[in-house]
This record gives sequence, structure tokens and C-alpha cells, in this order.
Amino acid sequence: MSPERSWRKSTYSGDTGSGSCVEVSLAQDALVRDSKATGRDALVFSIQAWRAFVVSVA
Repeated sequence: MSPERSWRKSTYSGDTGSGSCVEVSLAQDALVRDSKATGRDALVFSIQAWRAFVVSVA
């Protein structure tokens, strides 16, 4: 993972107490990772695919 990327947590994660959360980083692509395992690999999506996903779940 490139350290210069900025990450933000999902607004739907809330304070569930379970610590379950995802983070997303948007640049030329969209990276999605587990906030509890930030050193592990992230899922990579094109910006177009990420936008389509966000629209479909909104």
C-alpha cells in the first residue's frame, strides 16, 4: 500500500462496538480495506465501478 494515500472510514460503520469497519481511498482507483488489518492487501476497483457500487447501495 502506498503510504501517501489518504483513507477514510465508512460512514455506515458507526459505533457498533464490534470494530467492524472498512476504509476507502480514492485516487485514480478505489482501494477498500479492513480497518482492523490495514497492513493487508486491499480490494482494488476502478473509480467507475466504485461509483456504480455506491449508487446501487445508496
